[in-house]
Amino acid sequence: MKLALLLLLLPLAAQATPCPDWPASRANSELAALSQQIAEWDDAYHNHGRSLVADEIYDQARERLQSWHRCFPTARTALADPLAGSSGTIAHPVPQTGLRKLNDAAVAEWINSRDDLWIQPKVDGVAVTLVYRDGVLRQAISRGDGRLGQDWTARARQLPAIPARLQEPLDAVLQGELYWRLDGHVQGRDGGVGARGKAAGLMARQTLDQQQASAIGLFVWDWPDGPANMSERLQALQRLGFGDSLHYTQPLRNAKEARSWRQRWFDQPQPFASDGVVLRQGTRPSGARWQAEAPHWAIAWKYPAGQALAVVQAVDFSIGRTGRITPILRLQPVDLDERRISRVALGSLQTWEKLDIRPGDQVAIRLAGLTIPRLDQVIWRSPERAIVHAPDPNRYHALSCWRLSSECQQQFQARLNWLAGKQGLNLPGVGPGTWSTLLAGQKLEGLLDWLALDSEHLQQLPGIGPRRASQLQQAFAQAQQRSLQQWLQALGAPAGFQLGAKDDWATLVARSHAEWMQQPGMSQNSAERLLAFFSHPEVQRLGVQLQEAGTVGFLPQENSPRG
Repeated sequence: MKLALLLLLLPLAAQATPCPDWPASRANSELAALSQQIAEWDDAYHNHGRSLVADEIYDQARERLQSWHRCFPTARTALADPLAGSSGTIAHPVPQTGLRKLNDAAVAEWINSRDDLWIQPKVDGVAVTLVYRDGVLRQAISRGDGRLGQDWTARARQLPAIPARLQEPLDAVLQGELYWRLDGHVQGRDGGVGARGKAAGLMARQTLDQQQASAIGLFVWDWPDGPANMSERLQALQRLGFGDSLHYTQPLRNAKEARSWRQRWFDQPQPFASDGVVLRQGTRPSGARWQAEAPHWAIAWKYPAGQALAVVQAVDFSIGRTGRITPILRLQPVDLDERRISRVALGSLQTWEKLDIRPGDQVAIRLAGLTIPRLDQVIWRSPERAIVHAPDPNRYHALSCWRLSSECQQQFQARLNWLAGKQGLNLPGVGPGTWSTLLAGQKLEGLLDWLALDSEHLQQLPGIGPRRASQLQQAFAQAQQRSLQQWLQALGAPAGFQLGAKDDWATLVARSHAEWMQQPGMSQNSAERLLAFFSHPEVQRLGVQLQEAGTVGFLPQENSPRG
């Protein structure tokens, strides 16, 4: 995690996040809970080498905590130093600086106001300081708080990526990133894949086997007291055995080139994960003047987040045609890959019950297939557990809600939508909006009441004039010409059911379980579902209603052409 004391320039969307409508007591409780959660993440990462949450979610959580502190300046919880828990005791010869993270507009402004600029990948690993004396590795120090870190010398000596002796016998302090080696890693396709946590975890161990040691690479991103000129510095690093520094540090003339390199490293295979790019001025102060804080001569430009941290505002429940209950999290809108996300569906009622997500909880959202938002994980829970009333799953099933009632509005309308849609009767110009209008006008109580509506009834409804009424009447008339097979699909007969050559409505409703079992390819479960459907009183009532309306598919075979 980028656990430096960062000067964050937040994106406009983050700045525009509204303040929660909390009384002071709840604000204190919420800020304390989030502060404690972030402290636990910091401790696990710094002191135990474990990354408990994705870096981008960590960054967004700290941004949110800062935002809440601005909303509630009198809250008693102090904004914790993210590095306060680092247990380092070894002083860095040259402090490790943090980096400001700028958004696109701020990056362009920063570039336009400077010269002698260079760009390199922001390698996703753990920072280290290497101290060489007379060309021999004497010390390796973890990032820590930038001033003090842990002694990693013993572990560093085990890593083939860190030369025990330089090509030249000189004194040097090098700063770089230890990373988990990846083969053909494409950041835009693969994401972070937990690479930083793997590197941190290995460096937290006392000993490494040969395979583990070989899995860690090194990218030297600076030589504080190396040659003053960047080109000379890079050439010297290559002579010392750090060729990646020259290969991955490129000169930069303008913002267009910066965007090009950033996109290239995002789209093309690299041997490491990276979460953005670093822009540096070639000329900067000597190492003696560096401090453990964000400098003015280097910034970070991160890649678009693959995950977004979202506040759950409410939990809704959608009831579908078959009675399936789908929980839907209503979110405080967040931006993800240039899309604004305000809702995400969970897979099932059981999933929601297991996760126990309530309003006020914070969740990580990502896009599946680059289009569909999905829940990745619950990040933390609000200390105040709001009450959520979920529908009774025993109340809804494939044979419930054939009539409109207060409890059946969703499933009933879902039945109507299916009935008129392509998978059902395929009625032209009839869709969810049509049914919503009819329901709002109290023209429907049963699933087929629309068959009896004439032009006069339809024109009584808002938005339906003579022309629209005529179109609907024509569509409703087409429904009466549909085949029995189409009607059964529209009414929700078990999936995959196909009429036999001699089947008609009367035969189907009279068929026993034993007779269903005699049908070709029939299983026990299929027979039970078909018997339940055709013997259900509401289904039989609908059949009678369609017969009385003269619907072709429901007339006896001698009176009805089969189509």
